Amino acid sequence: MPNFIKNERLQIVIIALATAIAEGIKIHPFSGDLFRIGLGVSTFLFFLLFMRHLSYITTGILTGLFNVVFQAVEWMIHTQSFSVMASLQNNLAAGFYYVVFAYGMSMIQKTINEYQPFLLGGIVSLIDFASNVTELFIRGLLLDTGLLHFNGWFLLMATAVVRSFFVIGLYSSISINQMRILHAEQEKRVEQMLNIGAGLYGEAFYLNKSMDTIESITADSFDLYRKLREDNLDGYSQKALGVSQQIHEVKKDSQRILAGLQKLFDSEIAVNMDLSEILRFVIKGNQGYSEMLKKQIIIEKEMGDDFNIKNYIPILTILNNLVANAVEAIKKEGTINIQVFEKENETFFVVSDSGKGIPEDDYDVIFEPGFTTKFNVKGTAATGIGLSHVRDIVRSLGGEIRVETSNKVSSKFVVCLPTAELKEG
Repeated sequence: MPNFIKNERLQIVIIALATAIAEGIKIHPFSGDLFRIGLGVSTFLFFLLFMRHLSYITTGILTGLFNVVFQAVEWMIHTQSFSVMASLQNNLAAGFYYVVFAYGMSMIQKTINEYQPFLLGGIVSLIDFASNVTELFIRGLLLDTGLLHFNGWFLLMATAVVRSFFVIGLYSSISINQMRILHAEQEKRVEQMLNIGAGLYGEAFYLNKSMDTIESITADSFDLYRKLREDNLDGYSQKALGVSQQIHEVKKDSQRILAGLQKLFDSEIAVNMDLSEILRFVIKGNQGYSEMLKKQIIIEKEMGDDFNIKNYIPILTILNNLVANAVEAIKKEGTINIQVFEKENETFFVVSDSGKGIPEDDYDVIFEPGFTTKFNVKGTAATGIGLSHVRDIVRSLGGEIRVETSNKVSSKFVVCLPTAELKEG
């Protein structure tokens, strides 16, 4: 919204002007020209419902003045009479309608969202009816008109009900759509945060694991330096010392990176998630992945009792890797099935697919770093670190992972984790 629209005074003026213009579209439910029902009331109510940050009473007063002026000018043009007093006498009552209506709405201004649409429609109908009665009363004083008959009062109330419920219905529909859009945006942000969290967890996990390797290489290179120095091979010993120092710098850099990743990924402050929510995000994310690869894949789930996961990122990382591997294993179309069930004190996660499967001869080496059965169109092998990654995370949680033959064709991965490591509380 442009900056000038954010000015509340200008917003009130716009509401008053729009209402006065809309009031020009009107109907005459009673004989003569004593009482008119225009579109301005619906417009005014619509603005009030969506702009509750404004002062309703101030808005009502200004809107009433605008309507009196607009209707007075219209009356003079229509009657060819340029008497200002006569014009005000015939139209001043219309301005009081908006003042009373705004005052009534101000009584529920802070609690509008707490009312159900039906109840809110009833309350607004009463406010509308009271405002109309006030207008008729003042018009009667100014023009010395009589009271309405029963049919007139009934029609007045019916008009208030129809008008109020129409606007409330429209307001509720728009609000629901806005909530849906907001919910979709929030879910998308959560999904992005989950993917980032899972990625950070994986990187931090492997970087932390690499620290031991770096430490071992540093110690070996320094030991080599000492042996070369003892053998009076000063030239080689100095090179070995330089290598040791460089590896030590790599270690310090890695420690700084790891510290930064751990600040970004903090399992202590991460909110908990239900198992069903984790599966939903895994399925949604990998469904999108399969569509990106132009594959027609159906991802199904079978789950027992739902429960809260106290540390969901590792589980999300494990399932995302296994399901993504299944997506890649399927050529054009197929199905992936995710099963989750408890048995005794353990929780099982089973991921199977309708892909070509993995030869049984490779079962013993499939979780080793560097192993892969996937090649791109150029024949270049994939990195093969995915399943090794999954195995290490599973082991860090005190569990195990294995691959089994499914239906004598495809393969399925079975992850077994201690239930106590998963459940919150």
